[in-house]
Amino acid sequence: MPRFGIEEEVFITEPEKPTLRSLLYLARLLAKDPRFYYTHSAHNFTRGKDLKWGLMSGVEISTDIHEDVDTLIDDLKTRRADLASVSSGLIVPVGHLLDCNTPSNTCALHVHIDGVQDKKRLYENLLHFLPVLPLFTANSPMVSGTYFGQSYRMHASFAIGPIKSDWSVRFQDLIFSKRLGTIELRVCDACWDLERYRWLLRVVKAISELNTNLEPNVERYNSLREDICRRGFIDEIAPLVEELASLVNFPKDLIMHTASDELADTYKKYGLVATYSAADNAYRNGVFQPREVRWKRRSHLADGIIGFAGYFLPRLPYYALKGLKEM
Repeated sequence: MPRFGIEEEVFITEPEKPTLRSLLYLARLLAKDPRFYYTHSAHNFTRGKDLKWGLMSGVEISTDIHEDVDTLIDDLKTRRADLASVSSGLIVPVGHLLDCNTPSNTCALHVHIDGVQDKKRLYENLLHFLPVLPLFTANSPMVSGTYFGQSYRMHASFAIGPIKSDWSVRFQDLIFSKRLGTIELRVCDACWDLERYRWLLRVVKAISELNTNLEPNVERYNSLREDICRRGFIDEIAPLVEELASLVNFPKDLIMHTASDELADTYKKYGLVATYSAADNAYRNGVFQPREVRWKRRSHLADGIIGFAGYFLPRLPYYALKGLKEM
């Protein structure tokens, strides 16, 4: 039976951007359940020229592996509640922050699939539908405060990219993970809406259960990729949408009207912090609606140092092992 796991990355802003205080939240999370979160959490730092926006990027939590989609979503709800319980910042599940241009500073939803006999067939069948899958959670409409399209992360992030001939090359939209031995869908943005995740996972589950070999059509995907991340649904993918709907009768409005559309509209009406507060509200309470944010400005260096000592240092052996497995 196919089995599925999720890695979800989110920003924790204070309130406009992440700070090193995120490491303190991760230290608290690790202390809450050391056995689980030692291997089911992570942090990211920005790189290169993006460092001018700050060192801290997103944080990651991951689930156990499950055969049932609803059980997996319930697991993620538990992980989200754990992170929310230790975080006083705004938890912002978006692909890219709205007011900057930082391609190394992005947050994703990674779906891992295991438990299938023919992983190559699964990989190629997912490739067949790959032009549609990112739209379920597309959620990074802005760059430097200006509208870009459906997913600036998909357009600019160093951690994903067009499909290459070697399926184990890490930084592409769909890969075979050498570290975990899974097929890993990497292209999707992080999103607050768990129903979008649920339908995406139902679709992925249906594809993973196919006993037929579909045409992967890598050239088609790579040629359409830029249009998709800018425009979203395009005429060229309409037949694929219908083919996918024949497997799972999903609400097509999910891909016709994306989370990016909702995020961009909220930003236009209410501004940056209010939009982040809406995403945080949805993450914590399931309601995408701005709420009042009261913030006391403070230095986060001391909290970052405590977090570094309480989270980063204890996990150094795990980082080393993880790096070796990914080589």
